[in-house]
Amino acid sequence: MSTNENAAAHNSHVHIPAVGTLVAVFAALICFTFITAWVATVNLGEWNIVVAMAIACTKASLVAWIFMGVRFTSQLTKLFCIAGLVFLSILMLITFSDYSSRSWTYHAKPWATNKALGTSKFLNKSVDQPPAPKPDEK
Repeated sequence: MSTNENAAAHNSHVHIPAVGTLVAVFAALICFTFITAWVATVNLGEWNIVVAMAIACTKASLVAWIFMGVRFTSQLTKLFCIAGLVFLSILMLITFSDYSSRSWTYHAKPWATNKALGTSKFLNKSVDQPPAPKPDEK
């Protein structure tokens, strides 16, 4: 075998985690699942979603890092995993900004009337008074 073949055979090695590591991660995932269910019953106000997302991110990191073996992959694979997380965080930020703005009320043309003065700024007529009736045409 030449040195290039030895290097290729060495780079194609797949790391298999120890059974103890897999069992510990499995136990941690089960514990985090119970913690998630418990936190759902506790009233933390606006922090419920933050705590739930933190637990979910921790669980996803454990699965990717240990079960999927990202820690033993190349730097390029790690870069793409981080890029995926950055993209996911951008999407979540956009979603949460949309969700937080749902309670905003829309007022069509708020600049057109001045209720304190009872007149329209641009139309120069009273807003609160109904229009004058038209005389009957005969």
